[in-house]
Amino acid sequence: MKTPYKNIYSVLKLNRFIVLSVVVCALLSSVFALWMAFSTNQKALNSAFAINTDGSIIPLKLVTQKENFRVEALAHLDLFHRYFYNIDASNYESNLEKALWLGNSSVDNLYRQKKADGVYNRLLQYSLVQKVLSIDSQIEEQNGTYIFRTVTVFEINRGSIIDTYELVSTGNLITVDRNFPNNPHGLLITNYFENTLKKLNDES
Repeated sequence: MKTPYKNIYSVLKLNRFIVLSVVVCALLSSVFALWMAFSTNQKALNSAFAINTDGSIIPLKLVTQKENFRVEALAHLDLFHRYFYNIDASNYESNLEKALWLGNSSVDNLYRQKKADGVYNRLLQYSLVQKVLSIDSQIEEQNGTYIFRTVTVFEINRGSIIDTYELVSTGNLITVDRNFPNNPHGLLITNYFENTLKKLNDES
């Protein structure tokens, strides 16, 4: 006797095959997705990205980021010392304002001390020109803390007399959010201290 229904065992066998196929495909897709996520994460851990001036993305390896940090740190220190010490009657206010963006309260306290001591009043009164000649900074990492020592040579032009000085200053560097154009390197000077100031003209 013929029946309109297929053999139930054939139907069950086909259904089982379909279910197993779907399960295997799902497992393979999950494994592939996990592998891709892991691979992407590993690549992300080993690289960072910067935006070039033309808008293109530049990959930077983490192993070179310390080198990049050193370059930016030296540029930050150079910028600060030029703003803070390369001053005259016409630019000292704007330069000092820019310098204060690059350091914390230790820089601000030094600025206030100099102001109270009449340094900037003498600059105006005698039309002095203080010009930075050279800046040499050394950076050292100690237990995750960046310590710097900077030797700044500058001259003070008093008209007929030009005196040259060597200033040794020290402090720490910490990373902060970049603030264009006030703090383009995303670094902040802390514990800033003027250690020694020596007049070079007196050397024989």
